[in-house]
Amino acid sequence: MDPTTTSLLLAIPPLLVVGITYLIYFRRRLPPGPRPWPVVGNLFSIKPVRFRCFAEWAAKYGPIISVWIGPTLNVVVSNSELAREVLKEKDQALANRHRTRSAARFSRDGQDLIWADYGPHYVKVRKVCTLELFSPKRLEGLRPIREDEVTAMVESLYKDSGKKMLVLKTYLSAVAFNNITRIAFGKRFMDEEGVVDKQGMELKAITVNGFKLGASLAMAENIPWLRCFFPLEEKTFAQHGANRDRFTKLIMDEHTTAREKSGGAKQHFVDALLTLKEKYDLSDDTIIGLLWDMITAGMDTTAISVEWAMAEVIRNPTVQIKAQEELDRVVGFERIMTEEDFPNLHYLQCVVKEALRLHPPTPLMLPHKAADDVSLGGYHIPKGSNVHVNVWAVARDPNEWKDPLRFSPERFLENNVDMKGHDFRLLPFGAGRRVCPGAQLGINMVQSMLGHLLHHFKWAPPEGVCSENLNMSENPGLVTFMQTPLQAIATPRLPAHLYKRIPYEM
Repeated sequence: MDPTTTSLLLAIPPLLVVGITYLIYFRRRLPPGPRPWPVVGNLFSIKPVRFRCFAEWAAKYGPIISVWIGPTLNVVVSNSELAREVLKEKDQALANRHRTRSAARFSRDGQDLIWADYGPHYVKVRKVCTLELFSPKRLEGLRPIREDEVTAMVESLYKDSGKKMLVLKTYLSAVAFNNITRIAFGKRFMDEEGVVDKQGMELKAITVNGFKLGASLAMAENIPWLRCFFPLEEKTFAQHGANRDRFTKLIMDEHTTAREKSGGAKQHFVDALLTLKEKYDLSDDTIIGLLWDMITAGMDTTAISVEWAMAEVIRNPTVQIKAQEELDRVVGFERIMTEEDFPNLHYLQCVVKEALRLHPPTPLMLPHKAADDVSLGGYHIPKGSNVHVNVWAVARDPNEWKDPLRFSPERFLENNVDMKGHDFRLLPFGAGRRVCPGAQLGINMVQSMLGHLLHHFKWAPPEGVCSENLNMSENPGLVTFMQTPLQAIATPRLPAHLYKRIPYEM
């Protein structure tokens, strides 16, 4: 038998297995969707901005669709009724996590919160987050840090406001970085000039390296047969883990020493977790995992949300005028806004909600994984399938929202919609067992940053640029960065003495 014939015969069994698998699945009445190819599924049909691509397919096939990424079934739902079914009615069966090889290594096989499967460990660390780390008392105790960092942003913007245009992302990212690292690690790694110190550079390097390692395996994660060509580089991942652990344990040791000297714990997450270690039986791996969950989840999403909100405000001058009129009425011109003003800033809250409706920072959330066979929307979802809620599409559903593509904060003055997981039309933080435990912290930060930006400055697009022509396209990725970073002109509108940073040491 010649080599060519032998090769063809050897290729037949795997192809038959794939074909039979697809036939079995389709006979079970899976959700409709684009026709998959053998081996690769729909992988090469998916457009780079996935949530928009899935929304287009939902318009064609219906609000629940099947998308095959390699041999793995991904089910995407795109309306509030199905979102409720996934996140509430069938929540327990769909509360597991799909972990890629890199996510499994980074999380020590789910020893953190984000990548943990639903079970006793998840329930325990969830309880730690809800009752301890993100309790109202602790969030209030950390408020001076948030207000310090926001006023530092204002001071920096004021110094640069004479420039023809500012790249807003630069200032927003600095606030997000400083805030989350101070809350998590109890340290500020950036000086008043915006220069990051050696330890801060190490933290950033660890974060960037983690993303690079994950991206290097992306193709093989989708097509398991390719994994022999993209092996998990044990040595590289082990070195990354060792660097992360060494960095974190050094900070943990510093806090332990300081606590022993002072006799009391501080409000930072690292101090909280160390003092709660015995009460909740937390391993070092879990403490490190939780701290890095906070860093990765909180560093980009806040800055992204505020940048999108500012882009919409600049595109809609009447919204800016209304928000500033409210700020002038409630706060005035003789002091700066604080979080205590939030209950009286109704229109500002509506602007935040409308920005998060149109531009959720994680539009597909993280995928849920079916722990058992389950029925969704009358379709069969096999055990092991990934289930995504396209919260971007849900929040733009014309069956739920009047004029859904229009930026209109007024819609929330007329209809108070919850955005922390109780109303399935608006899910920027998810819902159910997997709802983001730091939702209130995120809301406070976005409201504070946006409120200060609008109270302290009048905003306009760069000279020669029409506000309607701002690029509102998204970059591909898990989180929705603006494709073109927002550029704007800032004109101070308050007395000069109100642009000083209010430093706070904890």
